[in-house]
Amino acid sequence: MTNERPDPIRPTDDAARELGRRLVQDARFGALGVVDPDTQSPLVTRVAVGWAGTAPLILVSTLAMHTRALLANPASSLLVGEPGPKGDPLTHPRLTLVTRAEQADKADHREGWLSQHPKAKLYFNFSDFILLRLAVRGAYLNGGFGQAYRLVPEDLMGPSAAG
Repeated sequence: MTNERPDPIRPTDDAARELGRRLVQDARFGALGVVDPDTQSPLVTRVAVGWAGTAPLILVSTLAMHTRALLANPASSLLVGEPGPKGDPLTHPRLTLVTRAEQADKADHREGWLSQHPKAKLYFNFSDFILLRLAVRGAYLNGGFGQAYRLVPEDLMGPSAAG
């Protein structure tokens, strides 16, 4: 008698890739996971998200704890995908991006950021705000109950990926 369980991760297929691309394209906010430099504990916060291709951009204040954490340790993750208005939220698709934060040129992305987040015009130019690019190293897609996939960054590139 064996107690081995089947691997819940399905082989990545075109439908999973397309769903991952759509979640990236639609995301304007996400849950950012970082490591607290003082306690080494996970810390999660909600951030606004913009995109440079399939790489998320986040505009963050250097006064914020999550920014301090990213500057100390750039390892991070970003969960995107909002539950719909009906049904169990756990049945709605979501994508966790495994990322590494790196500085981005705020001026180069100003127009694109403000087109997606017009209210940020109030604070975009504040000196304590920096723009970080979250370089995607891998991803985990949960497409709903029983639909788990591992994705590589190239899986998120394609016709429906945000530009």
